[in-house]
Amino acid sequence: MHRIISWFVDNSVAANLLMWILLIGGAVALMTTHQEEFPNIDTKSVSVNVPYLGAAPEEAEQGVCIRIEEAVKGTEGIDWIQSTASEGGCSVGIILTEDVDSITALNEIKSKIDGISTFPAETEKPIVSRFIMRGGVLQIAIAGNASELTLKRVGQNLRDDIAALDGVSQVELDYVRPYEISIEVSEYMLRKHGITLTEVANAIRRASLDMPGGSIKTAGGEILLRTKGQAYRGEEFEDIVVLTRIDGTRVTVGEIANVVDGFQEGDLAARFDGKPAVMVKIYRVGEEDILAIADKVQELVIRTQARMPPGIDLVVWMNQSQSLVDRMDTLMATGLGGLALVLLTLTLFLKFGVAIWVAAGIPIALAGALMIFPYAGISISTMSILAFILVLGIVVDDAIVVGERIYSHEQLKKSRTQAAVDGTYEVSIPVIFGVLTTVAAFLPLIMMEGRMAGFFGIIGWIVIFALVFSIIESQLILPVHLSHRRAWFPDHPAIKAWNRFQDKFAHGLTSFAANVYHPFLLKALWWRYVTAAVAFGILVFAIALIVSGRVVFQFFPSIEGDRVYATLTMPEGVMIDRTLQAVKRIEAAVPELREELDTEYSPGTPSIFVADGDPIVAIAITTATAIAATPPTQGSHCLMGRRLMAA
Repeated sequence: MHRIISWFVDNSVAANLLMWILLIGGAVALMTTHQEEFPNIDTKSVSVNVPYLGAAPEEAEQGVCIRIEEAVKGTEGIDWIQSTASEGGCSVGIILTEDVDSITALNEIKSKIDGISTFPAETEKPIVSRFIMRGGVLQIAIAGNASELTLKRVGQNLRDDIAALDGVSQVELDYVRPYEISIEVSEYMLRKHGITLTEVANAIRRASLDMPGGSIKTAGGEILLRTKGQAYRGEEFEDIVVLTRIDGTRVTVGEIANVVDGFQEGDLAARFDGKPAVMVKIYRVGEEDILAIADKVQELVIRTQARMPPGIDLVVWMNQSQSLVDRMDTLMATGLGGLALVLLTLTLFLKFGVAIWVAAGIPIALAGALMIFPYAGISISTMSILAFILVLGIVVDDAIVVGERIYSHEQLKKSRTQAAVDGTYEVSIPVIFGVLTTVAAFLPLIMMEGRMAGFFGIIGWIVIFALVFSIIESQLILPVHLSHRRAWFPDHPAIKAWNRFQDKFAHGLTSFAANVYHPFLLKALWWRYVTAAVAFGILVFAIALIVSGRVVFQFFPSIEGDRVYATLTMPEGVMIDRTLQAVKRIEAAVPELREELDTEYSPGTPSIFVADGDPIVAIAITTATAIAATPPTQGSHCLMGRRLMAA
């Protein structure tokens, strides 16, 4: 190790080149590594959904859920199964073991479910899919005093435009009813024309279809024949002939039925700031960058708003990419604050030039860790930022030890080059092993198993990478800089004043160590059994606090959120009108709530989002973002929330 340190000290170009490789590599990785809210993990789960319209939960359980459980039971790789029977269908969640391949297990489960032949005739085709985590990016509210059809078409066009953006693959249109063409035939018209409902249905079925007609070979080539008769609009269904009489007269669907070209029957409505609205939701999956998606979508919204007819507004809310930006700002603020504290602390004991180069170990080590991200498959996410904040105060420890030791050797009248070599080599083994013990403390995070390993493993890897590069910086780069450093304005009055203060502070600390700490240490060593007993007593006291429940254990700590929700649940089967009346009472209380919260928090211009449906009624009031809850399985539901933005 002595020869390696000496070589780098004698070859400052190599040390500086290594430093710039780490810094530039980290900067390039920071710009190219994709960013996301949370890292992608394989949940090892498969979901099975079977619609059974009109069936009660008991019927869905007996006819669907139990049959699925019996079919997949015993499949290799299944850890446990959870079934939920509800009105109108059954959903089954299958959790896989960690060592099984998700795709292989999915195919095997799908094969077994497709082989079930005892499902009730009224059930629809089972939907088997692997659960893939996707992170929300933002939502766009399309609001205006327009018809439901107009809002849905605007939402569909916006959804298609967003999906066409490079790097965006998951876009959904929510709070809209599916299109449906209903044909209502009265009994009077059936009797009048002497036909049955089955004949009407068969006539529509025969006429509304596309059918290949084969091909005709000609001298010029082969011509494919195809009959296009599929009806897609209400007027096309009205023109379908149901009955042709002997005299040549025909009876069409429009003459005997009321054709409604509209939406699927049901109670679903959404309002944004009191106006009818629909919602476009954008998600990210895989390697997609959350910040890039948010920027592209917001630019598209601005361009699209200029083409919107008067009265229809596009509003971006639930911009979850902002959370990542806030955390990155926190990292920068914490890093700069930590760097300032390190500089202040070091300059109390070391020369300013020594303190500067010791503190430089923080960005160099973090840049080295960032440089590994693309090769290790690590993204910039909430967990990686948390890891950087965690390791921020650790990476500088070895540089402090090396810098102090080099400075001490300089006080022995050695040359700076010799002091750098001797001081670094003297503490190289303790520093390296000290860092390795910290690395060992984080090894369990990267070795843990389970579905949370994808979250916490990233913290372990980043801390280990940063600590390894901190060793490289303190043992190979720092000695070179300290041996070739120059004085920082030695004749400046401020520098001279600081040096005088530093000398007094160092003298006071030395006096404290000699007159207080040293005698106390001697007594602690002399009364070693008393010292050991006190330490053991503190350990017992700490364990007792945990065992007695005074220190609560939580896997994730309870933190204060930034949204407040109010939930209203009505009895199952209640009329939608009664639910709407309750919703209006909640909406009437919104101004009072807004005024009360604005007196405590910064006043803003809140937006109100209301979604009424069967079985969900949701309200979200927010100054920035809002989200509606997942519909419950029964009854009517109301949700109200507000994002609290501190000044």
